Amino acid sequence: MLIVRGKGILVQESDRIGRPSRRMQAALGVLAVSAGVLLGVGGFTFLYAEGFSYLSDDPEVCVNCHIMQPQYDSWQKASHHTAANCVDCHLPHDFFRKYLAKAENGWHHSKAFTTQDFHEPIMIKGPNATILQENCLACHADLAHELVVGVNGTEDDVRCVHCHSDAGHGETTGLGGPDFTAYTKDQER
Repeated sequence: MLIVRGKGILVQESDRIGRPSRRMQAALGVLAVSAGVLLGVGGFTFLYAEGFSYLSDDPEVCVNCHIMQPQYDSWQKASHHTAANCVDCHLPHDFFRKYLAKAENGWHHSKAFTTQDFHEPIMIKGPNATILQENCLACHADLAHELVVGVNGTEDDVRCVHCHSDAGHGETTGLGGPDFTAYTKDQER
């Protein structure tokens, strides 16, 4: 069967079935090249940044970024060194929330370090301070729960690090010096 198309040009129907137009072919080519470049750059960046290491619980992963070296060094000298690593205190213990927090922190940290837009010395932010508090109470519930709840009414009124800022990382020297202040609810705003 023949179809009349355009200015009297005859094209067989069987020649057009299943073939995209040239415009569509060009668009698909641009899309394929763009996807290839994106995957290539993303893959290179992931490997260069040792991306797979962030899926582990090894404390040395935290010093992949040079800004964490003082925290890592102080943790090695602190009271919790033999009892807890970075992940035990700074990430939720259940699987889903742990990897969600790793993904969120990874995004925020990579953006901050790439753009050089971060506070020095680094300071814990609201959601991570909440995770830290949950983990303090999970490990020390038999000692601390009644104290924390009993002081001002709710667990959020008193943070463990208010009194125990040196528990995980030792003395604050080198982590902000004498002006260092533990996380307060005002920093969350």
